Amino acid sequence: MTDSTGRTVTANICLTLDGRYSGPGGPGDMGAIVPYAATEVARRHLSRIWEGATTALLGRRNAEGFLGYWPSVATDEAADLRDRGYAKWLVDVEKVVLSSTLTEAPWARTRIVDAPAVDVVRELKATGVGDILVNSSSSVIKPLLHADLLDRLYLMITPEIAGGGRRLFDDGLPASKWFPTHQDAGERGELALVYDRVR
Repeated sequence: MTDSTGRTVTANICLTLDGRYSGPGGPGDMGAIVPYAATEVARRHLSRIWEGATTALLGRRNAEGFLGYWPSVATDEAADLRDRGYAKWLVDVEKVVLSSTLTEAPWARTRIVDAPAVDVVRELKATGVGDILVNSSSSVIKPLLHADLLDRLYLMITPEIAGGGRRLFDDGLPASKWFPTHQDAGERGELALVYDRVR
């Protein structure tokens, strides 16, 4: 699952039953995903994804969106403890944001890199310790799937068919085999799944 550096590259994303990370209305159409984001299964899954991760790798859109939400959760004493734990981790962890348009980092402990995701991940794997988490950023996950650089997938599957929108698993990906290492089903039909790449 890992290479000689010991750094595992993981990715977290929510998908509909038909494999879409957004609906037919565009990137902001999350109607088939958001209703399941705060379930018990989703919160347990959220707690699981950042264990062992020392670097968060994000695309620009997610970095800016997360900045508008998670820092306030980290200091909200009324928030669910699992949400606060994740939020504090995200605020404190090293963050690498892939962008060709940002001129300054939107977060503390963040660096902006204008380079292909594959090159950035190869550089990160050669240095540092701990897991590298690609955090809900399809623009980063897709090229890493094409380059077979992902070691683990954390998937939340919602029991809805979006009927349109962007798919994560495009045609043309290299064939690969994955082994399920965890599964958790919620009362509303949502599934939290963890798959490790078999090499």
